[in-house]
Amino acid sequence: MSFTRLFGMVCGGLIALSVASLALAQETTKPTTPYKVGVASVKITPTEMMWLTGYAGRTKPADDVEIDLFAKALAIEDQNGAQVVLVTTDLIGIPRRMREAIETSVREKYKLQPEALLLNASHTHCGPELLTSEINEYGLDAARVAQGRQYMARLKEQLVNLIGEAIEKKADANLIYSHARAGFAMNRRLPTKTGVENSPYPDGPVDQDVPVLQVKDKDGKLKAVLFGYACHNTTLGYQKFSGDYAGFAQQAIEELHPGVTALFLMGCGGDQNPYPRGEIALCRHHGRTLALAVETALQTKHFRVVTGPVRTGLEKVALQFVPAPPREELLKLKDSKDRYDRRRGEFLLNELETQGTINLEYPYTVQVMRLGDDITLVALAGETVVDYSLRLKKELKGSAEVWVAGYSNDVFGYVPSRRVLEEGGYEGVGAMRYTIHPGPFEPSVEERIITSVHRLVKQTTAHSK
Repeated sequence: MSFTRLFGMVCGGLIALSVASLALAQETTKPTTPYKVGVASVKITPTEMMWLTGYAGRTKPADDVEIDLFAKALAIEDQNGAQVVLVTTDLIGIPRRMREAIETSVREKYKLQPEALLLNASHTHCGPELLTSEINEYGLDAARVAQGRQYMARLKEQLVNLIGEAIEKKADANLIYSHARAGFAMNRRLPTKTGVENSPYPDGPVDQDVPVLQVKDKDGKLKAVLFGYACHNTTLGYQKFSGDYAGFAQQAIEELHPGVTALFLMGCGGDQNPYPRGEIALCRHHGRTLALAVETALQTKHFRVVTGPVRTGLEKVALQFVPAPPREELLKLKDSKDRYDRRRGEFLLNELETQGTINLEYPYTVQVMRLGDDITLVALAGETVVDYSLRLKKELKGSAEVWVAGYSNDVFGYVPSRRVLEEGGYEGVGAMRYTIHPGPFEPSVEERIITSVHRLVKQTTAHSK
């Protein structure tokens, strides 16, 4: 064998060995998936026809199912073992007592802390009536109350088990954030000479952003999509169970991507309606429109891969009401023929007579979840108007994407901004009659909530460094 041939063989072997060594080094230093993520889904459509909620004028129970209702959970764990669970539901809201019961159960069963649990409702007005207290049961017949209690007991068990299932299913995954837009949400507070009217107002404030969080497994396969929008789910008001546009959007995404779970996170849509509205065809159309916006976000090259630790914060803020109505006015409410006015008068009078005063504070829940330095997710209780989302996105703008969800953890009524309070109208004043609160909020409501958010963001940002 010639020296040249031998030299070539040796060099070839060394090159091959070097390539193999380089490949091995690259393989061993290849970054791993930064999170473990689990997703679960459960159908929560009532097993029998029962009363719907969302519109006070209903006079009979549901008579059919247009589209099934679901609750879905996304469990996210970072490399240090810290985790959060986000639960989305096709419901009118999350009653505070239900949140507290679920919170207690999952802390005992799964060691999940309260600040790591987010419960969000799509606010569909074609979901089941939720009875969690004598306030909700006021004036209802025994059969309706019994049926409502049975559904709530079953729902609570389903949600606790759902959370456990998502935690159990956690596996290596990547999170990718992107966003798009959908144009059917419009402000519904039309200013007129006689005050604010519930009607399309194209010049009013609106947030048509569609934030999207993709979950991909270690092989790059799409497993789940969490997406949001700030708009009432009120396209329809008929007697069928339905998730409204959000339900149809989730269905459309899952049909486009078989095996993928789509979760809808409601934004600050307290003063936003889907337009046009009133027909099932429009409901399906808005759902497809939102699904196509999500699809656009999935295809865009403008995205960011999420990395870093999970950090959470939660606190209760005391919101102040204006002074309660005088006793004489409460007596008139108590004698009203209207169920809601009568209920409000009786409960406030009873509070006055048994305690000597009417409580003028409400313990409001503010929650912040941070995924590394990439996403700051703010979850606000109640039916927050769009001003909260717009303001927080502006004030928190920085290195992280800001995602603001309303209708989270405790949906007790409308949460107006200072602007909405000053303008008056339904969201600021009129809707109070459907609660047992003493009166509208004080103008300080917005600043109290915003200050709490900033405090929690600072707290969680500091911890992530």
